[in-house]
Amino acid sequence: MKTILIVEDELSYLNLLHKELAAKGYTVVDAKDGQEGYDTAIRIHPDLIIMDVLMQGVDGLTMLESLRSDKDGKSMKVIILTNLEPDNQLMQRVLKSKPLFFFVKSDIELSTLIADVEKELADQEIQELVDDDEHKGIL
Repeated sequence: MKTILIVEDELSYLNLLHKELAAKGYTVVDAKDGQEGYDTAIRIHPDLIIMDVLMQGVDGLTMLESLRSDKDGKSMKVIILTNLEPDNQLMQRVLKSKPLFFFVKSDIELSTLIADVEKELADQEIQELVDDDEHKGIL
């Protein structure tokens, strides 16, 4: 069972994402700000993190930068969602933190986001099979 951490302070959007992803069979864990998201990510090691940028307290990019400086967080897979229109400063911070995707919420359909999540998690499962010594040479 794959685990997804959603870090989002907009409760209606958080609940919508949670419901949609749980319905697909994923274990979904919620955090409502960057500090809670960071602490949860380090504790549970999710297979994927979906996070907002603008949040009260610790924002999403600060959380992601902190994850990237942690040995366990360095390789965590992250999708960034934001209401912000990207500018040069924002994009420099995003690119340094190496997310899988950066989406402006108003520019992406929920179905597209869910499809990208499903593809990433399926790719992870295939990679795990390839990496597993028992399965080498089968795929």
